[in-house]
Amino acid sequence: MHPSTADPATDALLDLIPFGEMEPAALTVVAANLQAVAGLPTRIRAVRPTPDDALIATRHQFDAVKIITALDREPHGAPFRMGILQRDLCIPILTYVYGESQLGGHAAVISLHRLHHIDRRITAERGAKIALHEAGHLLGLEHCREPGCLMRFSKQLDQLDLLPMRFCSACEYETARLLKRASVNRRP
Repeated sequence: MHPSTADPATDALLDLIPFGEMEPAALTVVAANLQAVAGLPTRIRAVRPTPDDALIATRHQFDAVKIITALDREPHGAPFRMGILQRDLCIPILTYVYGESQLGGHAAVISLHRLHHIDRRITAERGAKIALHEAGHLLGLEHCREPGCLMRFSKQLDQLDLLPMRFCSACEYETARLLKRASVNRRP
């Protein structure tokens, strides 16, 4: 945790940072679920330009690791930062990712690109599930084996759609414990 760089003017533990054009409703749903489901006080920041320095032109995708690295280097704001964009994400060893985060770190990024559904509510719900999953990783949670847990790895959208908007009891307990520790560590 970067307690010395936390913004004391806010109680937010996570800054949700939109990159490029973003559906406002999807952004609101993601932030609301980070707060309601994970108990993670979230602040939506101003829209930033798409991070073109992270573009892998040959793949027409954005390198999630480069975005995370840039977010992690920011000196001010909430202790945790999550970028969100409509463009496709990847990491060099995978064709695509819905999201990526630093396990027990400070920064994550998610993409709504592959989550689109004709029903905007489903797109927003999928985004919220990915954001909650990546927030769990930020707090230090690894993938869970429980079938009904948001920390279970979902490779396909049909797997993601089957997950309820909640953590299993063990991951919920750990989330609350780790959030309490994060809140205490950020106090001056």
